[in-house]
Amino acid sequence: MPELPEVETTRSGIEPHLLGKTIQGIVIRQPRLRWPIPQSLKQCLPGQQVLAVERRAKYLFLRLTQGTVIIHLGMSGSLRVLPAKSQPGKHDHVDLIFGKQCLRLHDPRRFGALLWTVVDPNKHKLIQHLGPEPLSSKFDGHYLYHLSCNRRIAIKNLIMDSKAVVGVGNIYASESLFRAGIHPARQSNRIALKRYMLLADKIKQVLQEAIIQGGTTLKDFQHEDGSAGYFAQKLQVYGRENAPCLHCEHPIMRRVIGQRSSFYCPNCQH
Repeated sequence: MPELPEVETTRSGIEPHLLGKTIQGIVIRQPRLRWPIPQSLKQCLPGQQVLAVERRAKYLFLRLTQGTVIIHLGMSGSLRVLPAKSQPGKHDHVDLIFGKQCLRLHDPRRFGALLWTVVDPNKHKLIQHLGPEPLSSKFDGHYLYHLSCNRRIAIKNLIMDSKAVVGVGNIYASESLFRAGIHPARQSNRIALKRYMLLADKIKQVLQEAIIQGGTTLKDFQHEDGSAGYFAQKLQVYGRENAPCLHCEHPIMRRVIGQRSSFYCPNCQH
């Protein structure tokens, strides 16, 4: 699933190709994504200029002259900038036409979305209740500590809650907790402020590294088959069940927490 680093890499990759360009048309081959694509876009989008390409959580905003296109990549979606006459594949559902180029939405599982709003997209019902961005100044150890004071849930579940903080997916939660030395099942209200300060720093560190790595492997947004793929970074615990811990050589353990596989070192994390 595309997570925050992949979406941010996508944003920075498509931005140079779209910024300042005018939409000349839209081709909707499959309108039935997670939510139906408004057919009215065929009338209202042509002639509008792209003023900004932004990200909020895992949503992309194409801010236009008279509104905003909101894009979510779902479980398997991707965006590519291609020649407008490129032959579409089976799962290429939408093209935004910019002269000789197009922005193509590819989504095999159709859990993505392409929506339209004429008001502030941050006030959209899908977005308005989301927590702070993890790389912003609003997110730090003090914020996590105060949020957790009356919460008895596992810390991994807390940092994966999009109403608490956006973009800390399963992989990033496991990796951040390992770096902070915190057991993923530890009760949220039993963690000291000092440890929350460290955890917030590690979350930022893991995400920033993933974005940088993504920028080196998903840099070609004009590859028709999307062969550049998503980033692949060296993970320290995620997916390494029974492999030796890179710090102490104790076997990495796997445990299901909140219906998700969690990977941790019982010797390094408490």
